[in-house]
Amino acid sequence: MADHTADPSLPETRRSGAPTAGAPSRPGEGISRRRLLGTAGATGLVLGAAGGAVGYAAAPSGATPLTSLGAEQVMFHGKHQPGITTPMQSRGHLVAFDLSPGAGRKEAAALLRRWSETARRLMAGEPAGPDDTGIARDAGPSSLTVTFGFGHSFFGRTGLEKQRPVALDPLPDFSSDRLDKARSNGDLWVQIGADDALVAFHALRAIQKDAGQAARVRWQMNGFNRSPGATAHPMTARNLMGQVDGTRNPKPDEPDFDQRIFVPEGGEPDWMANGSYAVVRRIRMLLDDWEKLSVKAQEDVIGRRKSDGAPLSGGDETTEMDLEKTDAEGNLVVPVDAHARITRPDQNGGAAMLRRPFSFHDGIDADGVPDAGLLFICWQADPLRGFVPVQRKLDRGDALSRFIRHEASGLFAVPGGAAEGEYVGQRLLEG
Repeated sequence: MADHTADPSLPETRRSGAPTAGAPSRPGEGISRRRLLGTAGATGLVLGAAGGAVGYAAAPSGATPLTSLGAEQVMFHGKHQPGITTPMQSRGHLVAFDLSPGAGRKEAAALLRRWSETARRLMAGEPAGPDDTGIARDAGPSSLTVTFGFGHSFFGRTGLEKQRPVALDPLPDFSSDRLDKARSNGDLWVQIGADDALVAFHALRAIQKDAGQAARVRWQMNGFNRSPGATAHPMTARNLMGQVDGTRNPKPDEPDFDQRIFVPEGGEPDWMANGSYAVVRRIRMLLDDWEKLSVKAQEDVIGRRKSDGAPLSGGDETTEMDLEKTDAEGNLVVPVDAHARITRPDQNGGAAMLRRPFSFHDGIDADGVPDAGLLFICWQADPLRGFVPVQRKLDRGDALSRFIRHEASGLFAVPGGAAEGEYVGQRLLEG
């Protein structure tokens, strides 16, 4: 779970504390000139121009100006959809829909048009529409992102089979899978992320209401991450096993990042240009079994120190792992079945994916066992060259597999971002 082709893992946190007004744009996403505007009429917060600086206007009496956390805004329109390279948010919802009986291409197009406009408004900190519930009326955008994707079954239901990407072929079966079909796949998939729980739920409720008679919820999952500013200094996050998780995640400033993560212009099919493929897996962590292990045994399973994420071969978190290093007795320092060894790109033909998951905890069962783990989401230009080869190798001998269980799965084609005046998926549905 610690290296960049791993099963459950997290990208690095974006900052140690909340940014000040006028802070640089978040990596990979444009920031509107209205990034400091909150919900209309909520606080009187505006862009100031005195001395050329950005600042707060005087708030109405009794009102508290938005903090920089609430004021962060991600743009809806762009080359790529938001929620892929956007830094991880602290709250997330995943929801899949199936088109209703009788609904087809026309109804799907109208739905994506509604969803796109709702997402644009909410991400700007505006009400969803005239019937807005008011759940988030006191908050700013709070880094809200809404991302849309299409499942394999969507194309048959809309008569668009010829436009279905080969890369969307169903994932193969894995021996470690214990999949619940009712919580897997779906015609349409929506990912919602925000740094405020009410803002995230508000978006989820608006998306569900917009579905109307065109689509019904197939499954829905809730997740969380560490809140921005919760640590004294920037650091890679930890998962529910307590492991530093996400050390080797690809980063947008790497020269081959786009090639690994996004479908190129001129790729197949053409409507997927600048899009990506999301593999979604609900991975239960068997925490009671895991926590019975000593720290040393846990480190041997992962191949990294629990305290700081450094490889067992030495150095710090970012030090290259020495796979050949042995101890005084001639044993490999990084065990042969260690998760970090098995998932390294150079052990998998260079396979890479961008993991952007959420942790989950859905209660405690009658035996006192926590239903907790990771909503694993990974992004890649082609899952047959990203997720699949790595998961096949993990399936054959990963030490971590004894402590996790894959309980739900989905694969979705996530088209490129919508230009101004367009909706997500328009090139597919109207092409």
